[in-house]
Amino acid sequence: MTDWLIETDDLATLLETEPDADRVVLDCSWYLPETGKHAIEDFRAGHIPGARFIDLADISDPESDYVNMMPSPERFADAVGAAGIGNGTEVIVYDAGYVSARLWWMFRTFGHNRVRILNGGYRKWVAEGRPLEDGPARDVPRQDFVAGPVEGRVASIETLRDVTANGGAAIIDARTAAKFDGLEGSGYPGVASGYMPGAINTPWQLFFRPAPDHRFVSADEARRIFEDRGVDMSGPVITTCGSGVTASILGFMLEQVGHADWTLYDGSWHEWGQQPDTPKLVKGDT
Repeated sequence: MTDWLIETDDLATLLETEPDADRVVLDCSWYLPETGKHAIEDFRAGHIPGARFIDLADISDPESDYVNMMPSPERFADAVGAAGIGNGTEVIVYDAGYVSARLWWMFRTFGHNRVRILNGGYRKWVAEGRPLEDGPARDVPRQDFVAGPVEGRVASIETLRDVTANGGAAIIDARTAAKFDGLEGSGYPGVASGYMPGAINTPWQLFFRPAPDHRFVSADEARRIFEDRGVDMSGPVITTCGSGVTASILGFMLEQVGHADWTLYDGSWHEWGQQPDTPKLVKGDT
């Protein structure tokens, strides 16, 4: 495993022994809009002591026709700077679901590599009976953060058009089998169901241990999952999902097994499924 993870024991020790370090624990919990819930309410009810909160909507492109798209560097920098994060700050992200890998990828794509994911997240922290605090995040001074986009981290729809037609990279899709196969709706009104030609369904849930652990599986187990699914890791890999969030989990696990040659298709199925001329297969098609 790489050093992109931090265990709950280690975080608890850091919070106790280095309370004044340039470190931000960042709660990025998030709900799909159709649930009618907002994770800030959960944060106020209980969070890791000293944590700050960031809303995925605030660090996504508000002008895009597609959901959860990468924002401008300026928008990202403004949001994380308001959370007290500067370019030298160590960031530890956690959530109560599946969003942490998206933040990990966004920070790295904007040139900030001092970022780790709390393994097991909020649910493991709570299951272990560790301390919580309630109420809003503590007031912190704004920091200057300069976002420097790193080239080659984001795959465009043009790249996916080329790969689905001509090959050149493995495509792995993190959605559930039912959504991938077109057996249930895409989850987005007006967006067709199905999958891209050549894509390999690799549901993100496979990479987490069951409750009450909730940690990522080991690198060896992740490698077996990719191999069992038939993912060719001898060359480039493109990760995709419904809106670019859980695709980050696949990318994170590729990094864990030592495969750094991957990109994330940010538009994912929300973009692909709305195009009139993109091929969309369903189970049973050849």
